Amino acid sequence: MNRQVKTSRLAVFTAAMVVASGVLAASVNDFPATPPAPGPAVKLNVPTPSAQTLANGLQVISVRRAGLPLVTAQLVLRRGGEMDPPQLAGLADLTANLLSKGAAGKTAPQIAAAVEALGGSLSAAAGWDESAVGVTVTTPKLPQALGLLAEVVRQPDFSAAELKRAQAQAIDDLHLSLSRPTALASLAVGRGVFGDGAYGHSRSGTPASIARISRADVQQLHDALYRPDNAILILAGDITPAQAQQLAQTSFGDWQKPATPLAAKPAGMATSHVPAILLIDQHGAGQAGVVIAHAAPPRNDADYYVGIVANAVLGGSYSARLNEEIRIKRGLSYGASSRLQSLGNAGMWLAAAQTKNPSAPQVVELVLGEFKRLGSARVSTDELAARKATLIGSYGNSLETTAGLAEQVGNLAVYGVKLEQIGKYIAQVQAVTPKQIEKYAAKHLDADGNKVVVVGDAAQFAPAIRKAHPQAELLQSTALDLDSPSMQPAAVAAKAGAR
Repeated sequence: MNRQVKTSRLAVFTAAMVVASGVLAASVNDFPATPPAPGPAVKLNVPTPSAQTLANGLQVISVRRAGLPLVTAQLVLRRGGEMDPPQLAGLADLTANLLSKGAAGKTAPQIAAAVEALGGSLSAAAGWDESAVGVTVTTPKLPQALGLLAEVVRQPDFSAAELKRAQAQAIDDLHLSLSRPTALASLAVGRGVFGDGAYGHSRSGTPASIARISRADVQQLHDALYRPDNAILILAGDITPAQAQQLAQTSFGDWQKPATPLAAKPAGMATSHVPAILLIDQHGAGQAGVVIAHAAPPRNDADYYVGIVANAVLGGSYSARLNEEIRIKRGLSYGASSRLQSLGNAGMWLAAAQTKNPSAPQVVELVLGEFKRLGSARVSTDELAARKATLIGSYGNSLETTAGLAEQVGNLAVYGVKLEQIGKYIAQVQAVTPKQIEKYAAKHLDADGNKVVVVGDAAQFAPAIRKAHPQAELLQSTALDLDSPSMQPAAVAAKAGAR
């Protein structure tokens, strides 16, 4: 290559770089410095669900979404983990999980094959205040799917072999989960807020409680809760109310209502025996879990929508205050968030973050500070609009599938909320004002009611936290009794009470 060609190519390259630099500079200059304002709220067109009741007490709710030949069927019981007997935490969840592991003479593989042949999948689990079994299939397959659903709900085998297998799996999962600082802190803070109440224990159980469960326990809980007058059949998708009633009658009409009355739900909240600030030493833990919670109103509270908007401001999304202060500004955690758990007769507002052990004291103060700020300073109009947009978008997405639609309807039905509220969510959220949020947070996030739990290598954070909060108590993770309302063995708790 001669010198003239080299010079020519260099000139072309230089010119190209100059042009590219100009384009890049223009692009950088044109890039907006602030995010765009939220657009107008989406408009939802959700038909009001239709409700009817069979002679045996089974409530049948259908919500039609025509245009796609798909239906989700969910059989929901109005009871869940709050019905776990003392020392048998996790019984309701284990019972639900066993339903598809053998029923009406079919083994677990045969049930799985039958569901697969219908082109669907069967799921079962227990939450607070509800237990549910669901399946999604194409419309022509719905009669067969409901027949299978009826079998697993009404005629489970609860075989000894499947129970043993489910217990072993659950215990393994719990050992792994509770080795994580934030999971252990969340269990402890639940005890702190709900105390001896029915929501205070671990809904998933503990390794010790799961091991104690017998087949007789499972069968007894099933007999008590799985009955038509405690059940709701939800059908969401390509189905009319008349079709829903006919199919429900065919599959569940002969389900006999027991002569005995349904067991009453216990109080969700009672006396707490956990200190306001609890430090748990998980020696050698690489990070610390910081969880701070406060009692909150139940689901039927008149200010429910104010609460969910307030939580959206506090920590309900990536751009909310907790994540902004803890992760984005300071880099103290990969994520900080909060959730408002509104249950049948009680509730909990919980914030959580995982951080380096030495920075746990700082995270504690940041979270407490955000709790206080929410109730003492007015939320700006722009911030509120952004958080509302996040809530509304998330809600709209949840209704995109028949399974999501059925879940939302089921939540309303379980808590006795009028079914037409499913189409009023956006209006209710949009109506919340900054003044209402400030008032709500001041009432429900008072500092005296906070429960703080920090789990991790306590040597790295306990001295600093105790300096700021001398009342903080320290427990060793190896000495905890996870089934005790005080988190301590009975003898130790009695000794502490005597002092």
